[in-house]
Amino acid sequence: MEYVVKTMHEIATFITKTIELLKPNQVDKMIDTLVEVYARRGESKILVMGAGRSGLVGRAFAMRLMHLGYDVHVLGDTIVPSIGKKDLVIAISGSGRTQLIVTAAEAAKKVGAKIIAITSYPDSPLGRLADIVVEIPGRTKLRGLELDYFARQILGIHEPLAPLGTLFEDTALVFLDGVIVELMHRLGKTEDDLRARHANIEV
Repeated sequence: MEYVVKTMHEIATFITKTIELLKPNQVDKMIDTLVEVYARRGESKILVMGAGRSGLVGRAFAMRLMHLGYDVHVLGDTIVPSIGKKDLVIAISGSGRTQLIVTAAEAAKKVGAKIIAITSYPDSPLGRLADIVVEIPGRTKLRGLELDYFARQILGIHEPLAPLGTLFEDTALVFLDGVIVELMHRLGKTEDDLRARHANIEV
């Protein structure tokens, strides 16, 4: 289990160090927007989208938003409703270049929805489309980009053990879990409130 332990240490170290690199103004804008959407529940929906493993991170976040009482959907599900100008789109892409997500964000922009991008590259196509960008450092699948170098430097090693976009995806997951707890406090929600909305028909 040598590499299991080494990789767990590497991921934990990376996440701990990147906490200091979060930009408070970006995070505050995201939280404030989510609070505003909650205040308009019944009128406003949230669409969460991401491809591959970023999509799985998005699903985990969407589940917790549902537990908080949001009307939230995930791109790709068959029951996703139409999106309009009062709605919020949260797009997760480390590179900010994933074509499916960029195309979907462009469509959301055309109908006037607000877009929050969770990405490592604010100047990417997705970042330029977004109304709010939250930068989450991490390696992406696109080798040779400057953040791959940054990730190696912050960890103090030549080649990270975590493959492809793992560092971005894991960091994004932990960050979004932190967002949920911040929202719990802002909205006056308790764990019992979340539990009350948790699935009660499971196999």
